[in-house]
Amino acid sequence: MAQPTQTQDRNLPKDHIRNIGIIAHIDAGKTTTTERILYYTGKSYKLGDIDEGTTQMDWMEQEKERGITIVSAATTTFWTPVLPQAINKEPHRINIIDTPGHVDFTAEVERSLRVLDGGITVLDSEEGVQSQSETVWRQADKYNVPRICFANKMDKLGADFLATVADVKDKLGAHPAIMTLPIGVEASFKGVVLLLEEQAVIWEGDETGAKYNVIEIPQDLKADVAKYRQKLIEQIAETDDKLLEKYLGDQKPAVTELKLALRQATIKGSLVPIFCGSSLRNKGVQPLLDAIVEYLPSPEDVQAAEGLHPKTGQPEIRHPKDSEPASALAFKIQTDPHVGRLTYIRVQSGIINSGSYIYNATKKEKERIGRILLMHANQREEIKSATAGEIVAVVGLKKTSTGDTLCDENHPVVFEGIEFAEPVISLSIEPKTKSDQEKMGSALTQLADEDPTFKIKTNFETGQTIISGMGELHLEIIVDRMKREFHVAANTGNPQVAYKETIKQIAQGEGKYIRQSGGRGQYGHCLLRVEPLPRGEGFKFLNEIKGAAIPREFIPAVEKGVKEAVQNGVLAGYPLVDLSVAVYDGSYHEVDSSEIAFKIAGSMALQNATKRADLVLLEPIMKVEVTSPEEFMGDIIGDLSSKRAQILGTKSRGKTRIITAQAPLAELSRYATILRSMSQGRAAYYMEPSHYEEVPANIAAPIVAQNKPQATVEKSN
Repeated sequence: MAQPTQTQDRNLPKDHIRNIGIIAHIDAGKTTTTERILYYTGKSYKLGDIDEGTTQMDWMEQEKERGITIVSAATTTFWTPVLPQAINKEPHRINIIDTPGHVDFTAEVERSLRVLDGGITVLDSEEGVQSQSETVWRQADKYNVPRICFANKMDKLGADFLATVADVKDKLGAHPAIMTLPIGVEASFKGVVLLLEEQAVIWEGDETGAKYNVIEIPQDLKADVAKYRQKLIEQIAETDDKLLEKYLGDQKPAVTELKLALRQATIKGSLVPIFCGSSLRNKGVQPLLDAIVEYLPSPEDVQAAEGLHPKTGQPEIRHPKDSEPASALAFKIQTDPHVGRLTYIRVQSGIINSGSYIYNATKKEKERIGRILLMHANQREEIKSATAGEIVAVVGLKKTSTGDTLCDENHPVVFEGIEFAEPVISLSIEPKTKSDQEKMGSALTQLADEDPTFKIKTNFETGQTIISGMGELHLEIIVDRMKREFHVAANTGNPQVAYKETIKQIAQGEGKYIRQSGGRGQYGHCLLRVEPLPRGEGFKFLNEIKGAAIPREFIPAVEKGVKEAVQNGVLAGYPLVDLSVAVYDGSYHEVDSSEIAFKIAGSMALQNATKRADLVLLEPIMKVEVTSPEEFMGDIIGDLSSKRAQILGTKSRGKTRIITAQAPLAELSRYATILRSMSQGRAAYYMEPSHYEEVPANIAAPIVAQNKPQATVEKSN
């Protein structure tokens, strides 16, 4: 059936729009699945191949070279359900975001899930639910994103659909609803049985898979189909009172009734429909496309966007209707070589027009929308307006950053922003030549603007620029992008672990800053109390001044001084975390007190207090998952134990063993090379940040000695 093209009428009803993301572990087949979706929907006329570097969604040079997704790519396409007994055989618009699987680029997944209505979790049928699958599943849970699962790679040696379904139930805590059963497995995989429809779909060959036949269920599968169909009907009936009544009264529910009830159960998150196929072999994609339309929510099905009025703090609701005041969430910044700075937005309500002004309620700034673009990876199509429920890119916003709310100035609202993980690794970077020096600052600023998990700071003692990110690959890609996109060549130091400092006891400290130099002097004096907070709580500042020991106007200055000292660290120059600081007393001078004096006093008091509070160093602990043939398991566990790792468990899947451990990042430098040599290249590993833990005293001592900061308190005004 011919599918509509992007240039056809975009003004489909809201319930004919699907905003979906493809999320999964690295190498589960996300990008290949997306490429097949684009091919079958008529969006592309040639099948993209990752190995050949011809995919549409992986358009960056680094993505083509490495065969991985680095940045989330957005595209728009259309699909009319084609399989028998589809509920609605009308064109539907599908906005797709293909996200990275590598943990170093987790920010791309986080921000994409924040604006999506539904998701497809792609799983490797041989590997099952892997670590990053769990991580992205939890991220989707956080934003209440309804999902369907696609057990991919059914043609792979060791593929096991039912074991993958069991994994979804056990590891993800989900309630999988089996929608298809495979016909054949591994090399003999050729089609699927649609359980609700009680029909089989067989694909002819591997070439394009566009040709398929709908046939009767093969005789040898009839018993299994009857068993799993009965179970599926029970699962659906349990979520719908009317269906349950019918089912218990021995009435046979119609397929349409079952599908509509399953749609509601999927949107509520009480069931997760699970399909199987092989994207690379072009089998199983059409049933998945029909499922996107039939089971994933439209913008009208999801909860209205909730925010706060920026002035009154009162709750504000925005429904996905064109008639409501305009509002949108900026979720991604990208520098495009042709059109400049692009801001990706999800329109939550109302209509946004090109050439109009919009209010950034987060920054309290008015911005002008130059152009609105519909994106297809790195291709673009200009449109005049964007309506509620659409995901578009905007040109012309200069001050808007990731997580900002854009809205009608007369009806302001601020939506909840997007939280990102803190960087765990850093390295020094310096320009190769003087001409590079001038361009490097600008390039780094633009890259940090795009990526909230990439941070830059200057070490004032050494004059070095330090860049921090989520892993070695993350920083490697950043340096490579600087060279290719901004033509800046740079030298980098060895990766350094992002340690942190904290305190273990309650303590008090005093900061008194007095300077007299002939004219007006400086006087600032405060007393602080520091208390440890639970791990991961961050930093809190409390004002406990009673009376007028310190005038109210100087409290922000004390806080500023404290925050600067917290950022610069006390023990070894690493940021202080997980502590609360309360200013409870002090004194001031009628004439000589000033903001700068109280800022310095706050910094002095913080250092004084924390030095009495049992300062310790914290290090990032990584969750490590190693997949290896059994014969290398002993060596791998022994090596991990020598790296201060805590082995959490081992389990079998087919002929491989999976070792799960927690290990300090400081011990895992060049682990990929070590693992390859230990296992003759047959083992693979995955690593993601888990938490921070105290560094053992014998290991902390040399780190502290090497990095002990100089006195940071100013000597004069």
